[in-house]
Amino acid sequence: MKKRTKLTLQEFHNWKSAIFEMQKEELNKKLAVTELRAMQKDTEILNLKSQLFAKQKSYINTQRITTESVIAKAAQTKLEQEFSKRGKELADLQAALKTFSEKFERDAPTLTESQRASRQKEGAELNRDFQRKQREYQEDLNGRRNEELQQVLDRANKAVKKVAEDEKYDLVIQEVVYSSAKHDITDKVLKILNAAAAK
Repeated sequence: MKKRTKLTLQEFHNWKSAIFEMQKEELNKKLAVTELRAMQKDTEILNLKSQLFAKQKSYINTQRITTESVIAKAAQTKLEQEFSKRGKELADLQAALKTFSEKFERDAPTLTESQRASRQKEGAELNRDFQRKQREYQEDLNGRRNEELQQVLDRANKAVKKVAEDEKYDLVIQEVVYSSAKHDITDKVLKILNAAAAK
């Protein structure tokens, strides 16, 4: 039989400390490898960013395109003409509803209960009719506005592509928080759109 050797308390602590140090060293190695990989990823990201910003870039202001271009203004005029009659009908109906409501308020104290109920019902029907027509008007107007806006944007995108190809831009951005005016090609795009509209 083998004899077991007893460890002194000091030897046990030394043994435990040695194991702890080995584990700590192993964790430090893993941490170093992880940090190295993270640094490599950061370097790759920085390289991609520098490549992106080294390229020829520009931006356009879409809001200016949709408000200042001749085709956008023509689309707005077309919509106003198309919906002016219905807009006037709605305004007339709203005025009639207001007049009815004011007359009801004035006459209510002198009306019988059945007359009051009849007028309230008539007012509710007028109000429902107005709400329905207003909702339909708004839906139709929004739908047509979106159609016209899409046509403007389609033509603007073609103009942007032409400017980008002619001037060898690698990147054209539509929404920017800040950029120097030297990168803004909105005026060039507007010039192309307005020239095409004049034809």
